[in-house]
Amino acid sequence: MIRLKGLLFSLLLLTIFSCQEPVDYSDAITDGHYLSEAQDRITEVIIHDIFSPPVAARIYSYSSLAAYEVAAAVDPGYKSLMGQLNGSEAINIQVPENIYPPLASLAAYYKMGTALIFSEEMVQNHKEKAFTELKEKGIPDDVFEASVKFGEEIADHIKAYSSKDNYHQSRSFPKYTVTGQPGTWEPTPPAYMEGIEPHWNKIRTFVIDSAAQFKVSPPPAYSTDPNSEFYQLAKGVYDAVVNASKEELDIAMFWDCNPYKMNVKGHVMFAEKKITPGGHWMSIAAIAAKTANADWKKTAEALALTGISLHDAFVACWDEKYRSKLVRPETYINQFIDQEWVPYLQTPPFPEHTSGHSVASTSAAFTLTQIFGEDFHFVDSSEVNYGLPIREFDSFMEASAEAAISRFYGGIHYMPAINEGVWQGRKVGELIWSRISTKPENLAENK
Repeated sequence: MIRLKGLLFSLLLLTIFSCQEPVDYSDAITDGHYLSEAQDRITEVIIHDIFSPPVAARIYSYSSLAAYEVAAAVDPGYKSLMGQLNGSEAINIQVPENIYPPLASLAAYYKMGTALIFSEEMVQNHKEKAFTELKEKGIPDDVFEASVKFGEEIADHIKAYSSKDNYHQSRSFPKYTVTGQPGTWEPTPPAYMEGIEPHWNKIRTFVIDSAAQFKVSPPPAYSTDPNSEFYQLAKGVYDAVVNASKEELDIAMFWDCNPYKMNVKGHVMFAEKKITPGGHWMSIAAIAAKTANADWKKTAEALALTGISLHDAFVACWDEKYRSKLVRPETYINQFIDQEWVPYLQTPPFPEHTSGHSVASTSAAFTLTQIFGEDFHFVDSSEVNYGLPIREFDSFMEASAEAAISRFYGGIHYMPAINEGVWQGRKVGELIWSRISTKPENLAENK
């Protein structure tokens, strides 16, 4: 009798639960919020681990590419970039039926991003928190596990692709040797750091043919003659800082993005946390996606294309930096104009020509313009977490132009480095947009 009652009770429970409506978790992830937050954590680690601007761009590009490839795998309205990018092969993985694609995309981002940094536990902790939150939204265990597995499989393919870009080999390449020849770069105060990433032009590009595809005009001939063009360019930088308005100084500080800034107090030197130029523009890409009410797929697309644009821009820029090896304004001005002069921004540890921010900002801005349009008002809050106010722009190109001139206001670049950098960044952005597509051929006109 007891056994019969137990059987009846079990049947009753089975009937009750079988009649319950399944939990609808379709809106657990609708926009790019979770991807943007994952990117923010990667940014925090990039700052913590003090990755250089070129290396940071590499981290962003592969991480966001992994997230995007999930979108391309599950939505016929998006086209895979693998097979289009230099040295890449198409990903042939069967998409399981029981996955939640937005979660798979997030899992891909986390796995790829974690593989490229040092302080993995910082990202791991955030991932676990995000995953716990998503589980509480009703995603069934089997769907959750299948989604994460699929996303991580995609990330494994991107990781294999990244391993062949010559980055790991470049870690053992020789350091830059200061030549001491007149007009060439030498370490600057206060830390007098060695030249950063002198062999970055050997890193595989995503789209452009080579690091030297868009060679800029060389800097004006070096001279210490007060009547020479070079002296006058240096004097222009000197005067710009001495006579800078508050607005110009605010602009310089907003776009500083120097992860190597060192503060000196007495005999103590300590680093100040700063976002990289690439980190700033990846943040702008996330802000733009949110402003445009983009879903998670378009957000992944914007992040991936911006990351690729930044990466190739830095490769092109660094190729020129270590070809011309030009002396920084601070060094020249202290020697020949005013030995007490200090630039408003701290000089970063690599040669002067061209301006990295000018190249990278212009390339990223061009790409974002193609995605979201020319007239796109956005509030740039990228620097709020680092103690700076917001700035507003009516277009991405307006923002990139301000980023470029900020280097002159800050006293760390001559004007030719800025002008040539803008040209170089534009050429990189244009080529990328003409060669790769995130839309199938029959949707190309909507790109």
